Amino acid sequence: MKALWPDFKGYRMQLVLGPVFKLAEAILELMVPLLMADIIDVGVKTGDVHYIVTHGAFMLGLGAVGLACALTCQYFAAVCAQGFGRSLRRRLFSRVMALSSSQYGAVGTDSLITRLTSDANQVQTGVNMFIRLAVRAPFLAVGSIVMAFTISVKVGFVFLVSTPLIVLVLYLVMRKTVPMYGAIQAGQDGIARLAGEHLAGVRVIRAFARQKAEVQAFQSAGDALTNATVRVGVISAALNPITSVIVNFAIVAIVWMGAGLASTDELEQGQIIALVNYMTQTLLALIVLANIIVIFTKAVASAKRVGEVLALCPEMENGQGTQLRPHETEDVPAIEFNDVSFTYPGGGDPALEHITFRVPAGGTLGVIGGTGCGKTTLARLISREYDVTGGTVRLLGQDVRSISLQTVHRIVGMVPQTARLFSGTVRSNLQMGRLNAPDEDLWKALDTAQAKEFVRDKQGLDTLVEEGGKNFSGGQRQRLTIARALAAQPDVLVLDDSASALDYATDAALRHALKADAGHLTVVLISQRAFAVKDADMILVLDDGHPVALGAHDELLHTCEVYREICRSQKLIEADPDTATAVQEVKQL
Repeated sequence: MKALWPDFKGYRMQLVLGPVFKLAEAILELMVPLLMADIIDVGVKTGDVHYIVTHGAFMLGLGAVGLACALTCQYFAAVCAQGFGRSLRRRLFSRVMALSSSQYGAVGTDSLITRLTSDANQVQTGVNMFIRLAVRAPFLAVGSIVMAFTISVKVGFVFLVSTPLIVLVLYLVMRKTVPMYGAIQAGQDGIARLAGEHLAGVRVIRAFARQKAEVQAFQSAGDALTNATVRVGVISAALNPITSVIVNFAIVAIVWMGAGLASTDELEQGQIIALVNYMTQTLLALIVLANIIVIFTKAVASAKRVGEVLALCPEMENGQGTQLRPHETEDVPAIEFNDVSFTYPGGGDPALEHITFRVPAGGTLGVIGGTGCGKTTLARLISREYDVTGGTVRLLGQDVRSISLQTVHRIVGMVPQTARLFSGTVRSNLQMGRLNAPDEDLWKALDTAQAKEFVRDKQGLDTLVEEGGKNFSGGQRQRLTIARALAAQPDVLVLDDSASALDYATDAALRHALKADAGHLTVVLISQRAFAVKDADMILVLDDGHPVALGAHDELLHTCEVYREICRSQKLIEADPDTATAVQEVKQL
């Protein structure tokens, strides 16, 4: 719970005062059996109606004050628990957003979702119940023993024997169920993972007629979770009957001993009733305590899982540097890789080795190579999704590790392979990188990204975007993500195979528009299409993570066999390598 303490900031008064008012209610509740004993032993015994009425009115007054204390505690508990939960979820989400890509993979996206939602709610419920009942229940149990001893020391020993027995049962149940609740939360992670995979890949599942198999796999995971929950429920359900049996035996002992003491005038009838009431209070308090323990075991298990995420320190230190605009530093390259190597955590062989190049401000770098050659890894190093394991990556002359991540993300506009849009409107999606971007800039970005026409044909910038952009085609989503990056007005634009769903004509129009409208924008164009990168100022050819060649298209055709083979396989040049005659490109727009 130490890791969660900062989330009580601003609510610590309620955290303290809530139990105090609940304690006051418990004290008043402990006084009621004594008043009832006096009414019976004095008022009823002597027939004194005035005594009965006055003491009865006093009992009603205690009840009213107790109710006020209970309501005040409920209010404090609600304010504290809700405020704590909001702060916890916000801090947890902020920590998740700061994690590196490798840390995401280690924990798992579905597990993070469960911890942000289900686990956070369980901890919030635990806080609420702690304020409302955690102090009251033990105090009533202990207070009942003390009050019983003030009435009769002999009968008080019945409380001393029965109460520890109940506490022992509660301890044994808690010791057994705490790790089981942790396993249940892990099972919920598995359910969330399966649901996410199946919903995201439902078209693939249908295409391969795997519906029945996947339903069975999901059902098996659900059955395992159900069985684990039932096992915990069986153990927890045993609490109430066991505690009730112990308390009922204790009440029998109280009545039996009380009858003997009453015959010798050591106890009055009202005092026996008071002792029975105290034992009943103990029973109710311990039953409540048993239910609290069930809630607390879930909360503790969830708190551990939440704490594990909060304990994760971002692997990449946030730099403090600020950047000059590239056109203000014309002599400084916009991007520079100096003998860069990178190995994914636990990945074995390096993904990139000894990469060196410089891209001047306003220049265009094309990156090409076969599948798995390290093109996307190179893009991720530019945007600092990962830190290099060797060498240096520089943006505008500064080591990317010395620049704040916020500044890096402002400078680098990243368009990944998978086009991801968010629920809202086209306008809200395009303004993600620049919240106050005017509509004029948004339309300009759409025009450059070749998305203006289909957006205008719908409802313009107010066109609704469904979850994941499902109401747009793959090519439309890609163009919208390119427009989103352009609308942020970055200094460096990285297109990581982000035009793969576009036809050749649209792809050519996009590249032409980027060159015409980009101004000082530095573009890194990553593609498997030689057609897409041939007009770049220079082209980096990668093969299995190693740099093969760096140069312009015409130069590489004569000096790089790997590049020549790529162009030949894509019909960009004739089969005869000696002629190296380019096939006619799609007509320029």
